[in-house]
Amino acid sequence: MSQEIDYYFSLPSPWAYIGHTLFRDLVSTYDLKVNHKPVFLGDLFSETGGLPLGKRHPVRQHYRMLELQRWRDKRGLDFHLQPKNWPFDGRLADGLVIAALDAGHDPDPFLRRAFPAVWEGQLNLGDTAVLTRLADDSGLPGAKLVERAASSDVAAKYEQNRQEAIAADVFGSPAYVLNGEVFWGQDRLELLADALKAKRAPFKSQI
Repeated sequence: MSQEIDYYFSLPSPWAYIGHTLFRDLVSTYDLKVNHKPVFLGDLFSETGGLPLGKRHPVRQHYRMLELQRWRDKRGLDFHLQPKNWPFDGRLADGLVIAALDAGHDPDPFLRRAFPAVWEGQLNLGDTAVLTRLADDSGLPGAKLVERAASSDVAAKYEQNRQEAIAADVFGSPAYVLNGEVFWGQDRLELLADALKAKRAPFKSQI
């Protein structure tokens, strides 16, 4: 039986984009069953003590730019540090993922196009036409999913993901939760790989 892992993310997150391919490599290597859980970062940050980028101290903003460059090189990517259509409201794009899951589709082909569409192609994922085209190109029914993404049912599941994130001690994107152990940030993927390889028991917080 495949081991399950909860994957909390949001499409505007550069770190989810940077780590997505490596994460999927781990999914394939260890035959993981992924529970995709898009979550609205604005609400998650406000409840767990985080700040949106524009409200962070300039020192933290400057360091973030260094980290983006470092990890761009480390992961062998080629993307814009400040793409012209970022930031954007991720609710519709994240909602499309939820709508795809509800319809029984694997959202990964869409995610593999959507993440680089933001950071490499500088497309606007807040635009319904862009989302429809990306979903269609991924083999999904784009127009139907975009319409569904704006529904109250999807909004309720989006909120449920937020509640589940907080209950799981998740506070940012991406976060990978394996057997109740949180690995926050794509820079923890090597640690996740170690845990999967060792088949060890999960570490627990002592607080």
